[in-house]
Amino acid sequence: MKNNILARRSLMSGLSAAAAFALTSKTTIAQTPARPFQPARHSQDAWFNAVHGTHRNFIDASTANGAGEAMLYANNLYEANKTGYSILEKDIAVVVCLRHFATAFAFNDAIWAKYGRLMSTMLQFTDPKTKQAPATNLLNSADYGMALPNFGNTIDSVVKRGTQFAVCDMAAHFFAGQIAMGSGGNADAVYKELLANTIPNSHMVSAGVVAVNRAQEYGYTLLTAL
Repeated sequence: MKNNILARRSLMSGLSAAAAFALTSKTTIAQTPARPFQPARHSQDAWFNAVHGTHRNFIDASTANGAGEAMLYANNLYEANKTGYSILEKDIAVVVCLRHFATAFAFNDAIWAKYGRLMSTMLQFTDPKTKQAPATNLLNSADYGMALPNFGNTIDSVVKRGTQFAVCDMAAHFFAGQIAMGSGGNADAVYKELLANTIPNSHMVSAGVVAVNRAQEYGYTLLTAL
């Protein structure tokens, strides 16, 4: 009988100690706040912080149609913030991402004059007036009105208001390869030619999809142009 009583007392002491340890552990965990997520920073993305503005907007375009809509959206961001909030253009940060097939519009008239036929075929995009392959970057022309999805808002017009462009390097390599194949040229040479003829305020990014991620990590609101 005496041994049974001692065994029970030993068991109860063990349970009490375990309960106390569990309670202490839970209390300690509860009092230790989880560390908030902090994305890594890379020198290649530092330019996102150099874009001036108290409101940050990132417009993602991946198609020919989306590239045009991105110019319209950029214009609307400046206009609506001015009329609705009396916010100056310099306080609205806008970055337009031209990736996938929208990348073709990151290149100036010199590229379109030389390779417009090949790019038109890749994009299945033609001049709505002539129904032929464009010989210029049509998103920099205000002469098309509602015939194009930018509604006359040109690349130059949004650049003057401060818009920056993230240009997909992977897509640039793809276009260079396809152009070289179609023209009998050298892909590396065409790629260098493309990079030498980007539109103003362009920043080459490793891939447009990566820029979409990095922009949001830098506090930009994502808009999608289809």
